Amino acid sequence: MNETITEIEKLPAELQQKLADLKEYIAGLGSLAVGFSGGVDSTFLITAAREVLGEKALAVTSTDVMVPGWERREAQDFCRENGIRQIVCQVDPLQEEEFRNNGPNRCYFCKKLIFSEVMRVAAEQGIEYVAEGSNMDDLGDYRPGLKAAEDLGVKAPLREAKLYKEEIRQLSKAMGLPTWDKPAFACLASRFVYGEEITEEKLHMVDLAEQVLLEEGFRQERVRIHGDVARIEVAPRDIPRIAEDAVRERVDAKLREIGFRYVALDLRGYRTGSMNEALPKEQE
Repeated sequence: MNETITEIEKLPAELQQKLADLKEYIAGLGSLAVGFSGGVDSTFLITAAREVLGEKALAVTSTDVMVPGWERREAQDFCRENGIRQIVCQVDPLQEEEFRNNGPNRCYFCKKLIFSEVMRVAAEQGIEYVAEGSNMDDLGDYRPGLKAAEDLGVKAPLREAKLYKEEIRQLSKAMGLPTWDKPAFACLASRFVYGEEITEEKLHMVDLAEQVLLEEGFRQERVRIHGDVARIEVAPRDIPRIAEDAVRERVDAKLREIGFRYVALDLRGYRTGSMNEALPKEQE
């Protein structure tokens, strides 16, 4: 514990103040259920909530076909190893026609379904407030899921404390959290071009395809699905490596086995929200 405090004290005063502001905000809520995915932001948030609220902090993890099994297992392992109370609930966004049809507001219907379930679980456990882990950087992209959370009254403590992603990573490292350098992850539905129907079969294809890239050592990657085309995004620095004959041929063969007819490499490299680039400017 002393080592953790020492590492935090080494951080810039402004960042220490933001952490203090976050804890003060959480303390004012009294009890809090965090929609916990196991990513950088929600791991940091539930850790801070557990430190401030103890047993009145609850991690609620939803399981659905949009989240790979390894991500759920990591979330459960973290809570078990750190004494964080966790409840896992089952949701199925594919039951929602508006979600399956995959319009630009797809995330609104998915997040509304998920956080409605998190709120139900929280109420059953006597927890008054529910929070999600968005940060200040999330305000710079088209995020209908944030609108759904706001409509339901879900809190956003990291934004209340004016925390940005890089600051959360710095604080996470100082706190000894294993997720401090974890690559960004978004649900598998974000790999679909708008208008293409989301099915369990296609979600499984994307999941398997991204596992191929992870096994090849690409930490920051995406496989976007455009009909029978897989569009691969890797970090720009990794483009020369995936273009090497041996790697390229292995990846191409494995993705074709999964069911893709064509496999393409995006020369712009990995970037968040690349599917939103096709939206009209006024909608963005």
